[in-house]
Amino acid sequence: MNAKPLVLCTVVVVALCLLHFGDALPSIGHYGKRFDAMGGIDFIQVCLNNCVQCKTMLGDYFQGQTCALSCLKFKGKAIPDCEDIASIAPFLNALE
Repeated sequence: MNAKPLVLCTVVVVALCLLHFGDALPSIGHYGKRFDAMGGIDFIQVCLNNCVQCKTMLGDYFQGQTCALSCLKFKGKAIPDCEDIASIAPFLNALE
């Protein structure tokens, strides 16, 4: 029996699967990626939600719009944490 057709068929099936499910495979260096397909995490959405949470917690002390604009500009790479002063320092106001 000739194994060439079986090998060829296997290669074609694997290639089609990779083309179809290629976005679901984890990638090395997902830097700049908006959505983690394996974890189902949208980094921009998480960033925006955290900006809203910080604005709710800190009120006028927090620049929510500036935070949201940075989420969009940097594609959710720097997610603010309301309890981490270093991550929200650029968005804090000093009220007089």
